[in-house]
Amino acid sequence: MRNESFTSAPQLRRIPLGSGTVQTAIHVTVTPALLLVVGASGAGKTAAVRTLQARALPGVRCYYFDTIGVPAPAVMEREWGGGEQWQEYATKTWIDRLVANPDGAELAVLDGQTRPSFIQPHLARAGVRYARILLLDCAPAVRAARLRGPRAQPELATQRMDAWAVYLRGQADALGLSVLDTSDRSIEAVADALQRELDELRRAAGAAA
Repeated sequence: MRNESFTSAPQLRRIPLGSGTVQTAIHVTVTPALLLVVGASGAGKTAAVRTLQARALPGVRCYYFDTIGVPAPAVMEREWGGGEQWQEYATKTWIDRLVANPDGAELAVLDGQTRPSFIQPHLARAGVRYARILLLDCAPAVRAARLRGPRAQPELATQRMDAWAVYLRGQADALGLSVLDTSDRSIEAVADALQRELDELRRAAGAAA
């Protein structure tokens, strides 16, 4: 997607002065440009985003979808009507949080296992002008080896996960999104690719400023 956001929402604060007069100050909240990194388990999302985060790039903040908490399936069913509905709710929650920008980021990176078709309408609703969705994908055998090896989550190396990866790839292709195959790439190389995406977002936002 090239739904390329720096939008500002001015907020007024009244500051009392020593003379007894009141001065109005304008506090501007800047919406960061967003890089949303999606993909099935084992594609390398979290490892690459953590590597990117460790580089401490100026103005960049990294976030992780599951840190808001993932309810048990029974709770998802009872409270939201199912896992798909919870995923859309969580996606909206994250985009709203990133747009509010409590950390003052210039560029925000979100690692998330969610549908691009959930992301796009909430970006539009929030008025985000500069955003990119990047799908990380890999060969099924590579995913299985990662999940059974370094990830130590063999229970995720299933046909269902392979089907989820195929589904996400289909969405990315249908929506014209960028796809990065991580099968033969190191984590550092994938992080390099994410950094290049951020550089492009930074240039686009700077040119529009």
